[in-house]
Amino acid sequence: MADLEKIAEELSSLTVLEAAELSTLLEEKWGVSAAAPVAVAAAAPAGDAGGAAEEKDSFTIVLAAAGDQKINVIKEVRAITGLGLKEAKEIVESAPKDVKEDVPAAEANELKEKLEAAGATVELK
Repeated sequence: MADLEKIAEELSSLTVLEAAELSTLLEEKWGVSAAAPVAVAAAAPAGDAGGAAEEKDSFTIVLAAAGDQKINVIKEVRAITGLGLKEAKEIVESAPKDVKEDVPAAEANELKEKLEAAGATVELK
């Protein structure tokens, strides 16, 4: 049996160039690719329904409920969408309703916080 400690010590002393050459040599000898496990590992979370929220890069802001402070929520919806008073009021009164679609993740979280501070219940989809 090989002395694993000795092998680990020798591998640790390799330069980056030597390690790359060793990788190529082993790929050719064993008929494998070092990139394949990385691609499989990266693809696995994308198929996971539970982790899909972290992987998304754009969201739809959904007003689930207006809450008790409807006027403040209407003001926030107007500020977010640029709609007039009547249109913003219709969105708030017809909750659950999409407020804005295809919003980048950072902006979506910021807008969610603003709406929640105004008293609304908000979901990101």
